[in-house]
Amino acid sequence: MQECYLGVDIGSISTKAAVVNPAAELLASSYQWTEGNPISAVKRVIADVDGQLRGTPIRIVACGTTGSARKLCGLMLNATLVKNEITAHAVGTLSRYPKVQTIFEIGGQDSKIIILRSGVVIDYAMNTLCAAGTGAFLSSQARRLGIEIRQLGELALMSTKPARIAGRCTVFSESDLIHKANIGYSKEDLVAGLCRAIVHNYLNNVGKGKEIMPPIVFQGGVSLNAGVVQAIEEITGYKVLVDENAHVMGAIGVALLAGNSAAHHEFSFDIYDTDFKTLGYECQGCQNACEMVCAFRNGKFLDAWGNRCENGAVSACAALG
Repeated sequence: MQECYLGVDIGSISTKAAVVNPAAELLASSYQWTEGNPISAVKRVIADVDGQLRGTPIRIVACGTTGSARKLCGLMLNATLVKNEITAHAVGTLSRYPKVQTIFEIGGQDSKIIILRSGVVIDYAMNTLCAAGTGAFLSSQARRLGIEIRQLGELALMSTKPARIAGRCTVFSESDLIHKANIGYSKEDLVAGLCRAIVHNYLNNVGKGKEIMPPIVFQGGVSLNAGVVQAIEEITGYKVLVDENAHVMGAIGVALLAGNSAAHHEFSFDIYDTDFKTLGYECQGCQNACEMVCAFRNGKFLDAWGNRCENGAVSACAALG
């Protein structure tokens, strides 16, 4: 029976899972909307990969989590490894493109750039403050134009003269988009302009001061938009690589990291009927008044985090269950 590894990447917009073998081959994957409920999303991706693997002679001996809810879901899954997104995306990408020197990643709510040289991360940056350089920006503007988000890329490729849309922030972009639409720009040119705006915003903020060198690998949910891919290539002057599994690369990476770690134990797909919940608690241990999060499984206290000093009243969190 082949030993394999599970990785789960929990983001604000989407939750991804991947099962890989020691050769980094993808055996199963799942992509689900988080919908503001990471606990439910994790259960859904686990159920999905479980269904795909049923009857397959494998056993999962390591589990890793990454993403914004990695600690919570690491507890849920009894993960052997919890790792940050930068490392997970770098490792996942290197398993497919060992010569990669630049990774562009644009997700639903944040974006990042990772600079590698000789297979080692030497620099990175993240943008979590402005939505103008993320998938949420494209999604909101698509709704404004009455266009399905999946149609954006196709429409952008049909443009002959992209509109020049201000990309510094969502407010300016929306105002500019409305103005351009009202004076008669076609939807194709408006969408192509939006794709270029998101790239300019990304490069001027997240990529500012970074030495961008090929090979460039583009990943994250926005990498599925052909219009944004074309805009990156035109603006940077470099060919961009988009893997068929670009949207689950973080999950692939953390699965491989878990597999390479010393801590192994067999993973069980028994979380569907398990009751997980979290409760907020404002610590009164000092004047910081830290907002803590307490996690419980079937009413039993698991862990708490959010305290900025050792006065954090974890015992008080436990009493909430």
